[in-house]
Amino acid sequence: MLPLILRRNYCHTKRCLTNLNCLPMATKQSLQYSQHRHRSRKGLWPSLILLITFALPHSIKAQQYTIHGKITAAATHEPLESVVVEVYGTQQNCLTNSNEIFSLDCKTDSILISHIGYQSKLVKASHDAMMHIELQRGDIQLKDITVGSGTRIETHKIMTSLDINRQPLKSSQDLLRLVPGLFISQHMGGGKAEQIFLRGFDADHGTDINISVDGLPVNMVTHAHGQGYADIHFLIPETVAAYDFGKGPYYTDKGDFTTAGFVAYTTKRTLDQNMVKIEAGQFHNYRAVAMINLLRAKKNKLDHNAYIAAEGFLTDGGPFKMPENFSRYNVFGKYNQQLSQNTCMTLTASYFTSDWRTSGEIPDRAVSEGYISDQWGVLDSNQRGHTQRLNAGLKLCSNLPHGWTFDNTLWYSHYTFNLISNMSYYYYFPVAGDEFSQHEKRDMIFYNSRITRAANIGNTVFTTTAGAGLRDDIVSPLGTDHTEAGKFIGYFQAGKAHELNANSYADETIKAGRWLINIGIRADYFQFRYQDLLPQSDSATTLSTVNKTVVSPKINLMYNASKTTQLYLKAGKGFHSNDARVAVANKGFEVIPYAYGLDLGINWKPFPNLFVNSAVWYLYLQQEFTFGQDLSDQVEGAVAPSGSTSRMGIDFSTRYQCTSWLSADVNINLAHPRYVDSASGHNYIEQAPTFTSTAALGFHFKNGLNGGVGYRYLRNRAANSDYTITAHGYFITQLTVNYTRKRYELGIAIDNLLNTRWNESEIVYTSQLKNEVNPTDQISFTPGIPFFAKLKLAVFF
Repeated sequence: MLPLILRRNYCHTKRCLTNLNCLPMATKQSLQYSQHRHRSRKGLWPSLILLITFALPHSIKAQQYTIHGKITAAATHEPLESVVVEVYGTQQNCLTNSNEIFSLDCKTDSILISHIGYQSKLVKASHDAMMHIELQRGDIQLKDITVGSGTRIETHKIMTSLDINRQPLKSSQDLLRLVPGLFISQHMGGGKAEQIFLRGFDADHGTDINISVDGLPVNMVTHAHGQGYADIHFLIPETVAAYDFGKGPYYTDKGDFTTAGFVAYTTKRTLDQNMVKIEAGQFHNYRAVAMINLLRAKKNKLDHNAYIAAEGFLTDGGPFKMPENFSRYNVFGKYNQQLSQNTCMTLTASYFTSDWRTSGEIPDRAVSEGYISDQWGVLDSNQRGHTQRLNAGLKLCSNLPHGWTFDNTLWYSHYTFNLISNMSYYYYFPVAGDEFSQHEKRDMIFYNSRITRAANIGNTVFTTTAGAGLRDDIVSPLGTDHTEAGKFIGYFQAGKAHELNANSYADETIKAGRWLINIGIRADYFQFRYQDLLPQSDSATTLSTVNKTVVSPKINLMYNASKTTQLYLKAGKGFHSNDARVAVANKGFEVIPYAYGLDLGINWKPFPNLFVNSAVWYLYLQQEFTFGQDLSDQVEGAVAPSGSTSRMGIDFSTRYQCTSWLSADVNINLAHPRYVDSASGHNYIEQAPTFTSTAALGFHFKNGLNGGVGYRYLRNRAANSDYTITAHGYFITQLTVNYTRKRYELGIAIDNLLNTRWNESEIVYTSQLKNEVNPTDQISFTPGIPFFAKLKLAVFF
């Protein structure tokens, strides 16, 4: 899938894909022979001028026609999206749309078909009937990718196609780590959503990054544990076909939580082959995955296909004195039906459930003063969690008359969550302790529609996109309880919430010469409802409602300086919504904090095998969200609004194809995050990363041996606003080696190859241990896993 053009369809735009070196040998010979014949007939032109002049108007009318077709993968007969279809020898081209069909005005007999990961193909155009073209799989080589002729702003997403094919995915966490500069940590057992760090944000569990799967929102609004909570564990890594990402608030089709950026995953439409995989590793780590085709598509027929995938995962999580007993089970299914040549339907369903227990976050002094023997001990053994999610989706993609494409997506989710935690131990309640339970049940309905059309006026291409959507969340019950040894002893908060978000947007992209201009505007309407059901509350049974609207303009510019250099400027407004409990308590004041962002960047290929993306950026956020620890006042839920912040930084990523079998990548991300209204020296943003880096060497031999070695580096950062306490960083290495054949794969994956002692999470809490007289502000940590090896065996059939 060509990452430059995943989200929009563009026709008659310039692409430099006619280099013979990019084509198979048979195609080269055909083209060279054609060019020889063309040169041999040059001497005939003077004698035919009169005839051509007379026949020209009639010949143009006779030779210009519109061709239509569908492009499929040869192995699976499945349609391919975003394939480039070019009238050979011209600058005229288009892409297959979301229904995988192309339509193109053609004046010649030959069209060139190109798609990343597939062999280019030159075919004869046919205007008599719908064309059916098959592409064979091919190697993804960096030298085959041209930078300076893309048709969308996000051309650095060249990296998505490269990375997802080169980097082995070991878990759902690895899916998030595919995004350059995105770091994650787990601090309450393996079952809770990861804490996310990106562009100077400690985005908690998703407050500032929009995450979706096949258009389904992952982030949960007004969540019991934290606003924007994004648990991606329902996604089986092996089902992912592609991913898209963007940094900053510059995308009209992305709404709530798109401040630091967004990540969007797309699951496979069909399976190339069936697979059964088993994995086993240290700390009683076991995982099994099966992916089976139930129905296969047939060549050149309007047909249907379906597959099912299942995953089971068990682990102790590490050498903990109290094993985590973490279990996760996933079932996923997809059915595709080609209703007609112009309409395709997709049905998707999944179910996920997970249980775990955890040692929680341990204050430093608990180890140094002998409360527990080492970092793997436990202070409160009743901390645990349970969650489950059921998803059902329907998608219709239709080609309408006059070149319009109409996509409609509908999702339903049923979700439950229960987490028992204790970070402060005996600070608020010296006798019973501070243990508490956060819990909720939720039903969510999500609908999104989008209509797109590309048209050209002269050499200028106008691509118009308009969309609208609706999300409705009913959360009942929604509460926080005081517990002791896992048993209920009182209420901190009890209620139910109903949050509605309606949106619409319009987007125009203009491609003129070397320039690509994208202008968009988005409008979001929110309705927050919350009913306080605390028995002792004066407002019990009273339903409070707050309405709010936000308008977000965007503009993106790209200039193709050459075939190897691309400059871009992005500016826009985004937002992250507040918890409904906060919206009602604040009576609508600052319930949708806005963000303004600016990016100036370059995509550059100084050599055929080297790609560089770099950007300087700035972001202002009206209201930061931070963790709210205070159990004595849980009106705002687990995430508390804070002050205004600003961030500026530099992103640098490079991909290098060293040889045909060896590749290298490096990502370096610098950020300067600060509170705006605080005095200098007291304006550090807690936990916000300032310097992160990842790098890897990947190898892929023709004999089937493949894998890679890499590192993750996170520098020390401020743990509190005056930087008197430090959250320590880490440098962790990993190694993957696989031996892949047609019918099986053997592999080993090692995390923390050098057996470094590190902490996956460090957060400052005010805590008081049992028998302590006074509380202490101190780092509480979750230890990082030591050397960890895992073996796998996969069978393909």
